[in-house]
Amino acid sequence: MPTRKRASRVNPYYQSGEARAGRVQDLFGEIAPRYDLINDLQSFGLHRAWKRKLVELSAVRLGMTALDVCCGTGDIAFALCARGAQVAGLDFSAPMLRVAAARKEGVVSFMQGDALQLPFPDNTFDAVTVGYGLRNLASWQRGLDEMWRVAKPGGRLLVLEFGKPPNAIWRALYFGYLRGAVPIFGRLFCNNAPAYAYIYESLQHYAGQGGVADCMRQLGCREARVINLIGGAMSINLGVK
Repeated sequence: MPTRKRASRVNPYYQSGEARAGRVQDLFGEIAPRYDLINDLQSFGLHRAWKRKLVELSAVRLGMTALDVCCGTGDIAFALCARGAQVAGLDFSAPMLRVAAARKEGVVSFMQGDALQLPFPDNTFDAVTVGYGLRNLASWQRGLDEMWRVAKPGGRLLVLEFGKPPNAIWRALYFGYLRGAVPIFGRLFCNNAPAYAYIYESLQHYAGQGGVADCMRQLGCREARVINLIGGAMSINLGVK
C-alpha cells in the first residue's frame, strides 16, 4: 500500500540563499528584549561559562585588538574588553545592538554591519570571535573567510556554536530537546515558539564543528582544532592564521 507523506513544517525564520539574512534579522529584532533571559533558561546558565572559555582561548591581553562578529547583546565583546583589548562588536540587528549599548559594561565600539562583508582592512585584529552567529549566515563559509581576512597573521579565529554530538544516542536526545523543549521557552517568554524552533532547523543545515574545522584548515589556519563541550552539544572551533 502506498504510504502517506507527512507534510513538512517549514520554519518561517529559516530561508536558504539571499533571503535568509532578512528573515534572521526579523527573528532577532523580535526576541532582542528577552534574548539573554532565554539563553539563561535554555542552557541552564551554562552559556556564560562557554563564552568565558571562548574568551580565554582568544588569549587577548592589554593592547591587543579584537572583533566580535554577530556580537548580539555584547557578552563576548565586553568580556574581551575586560581583558584589556580594544574591541569592536558588529551585528546586523539594530535592536540587539541597542541592548548591548545600554549595558555600558566596558568601552566597546558597537556597529551595525554585515558579517559577510566586514568593514575592516585585511590583517587588523589579534582575535576574531563569533558566538552563536556563524550558523545564521547565508554562507557560513564566506563568514569564516571574512573573519580570516581581517585577522592578523598569528591572530586567532574562534567560533562558539551549537554542535552536532558524535554519539548517536546523545545526539538524538539533544536534538529532541532543541526540537521539543526550547520552542516552549520561546512561546512562554517571547510569545514566539518558531523563533526558538529555528535553532533546531538551522542546525540541521549547518556543517557542525567538524565542517568548520575543515574549512579553517582549507583557509590555511594552523592549530585548527575543536573543543567539544557537554559531549559536543556545544563546541568551540579554534584556528590560528
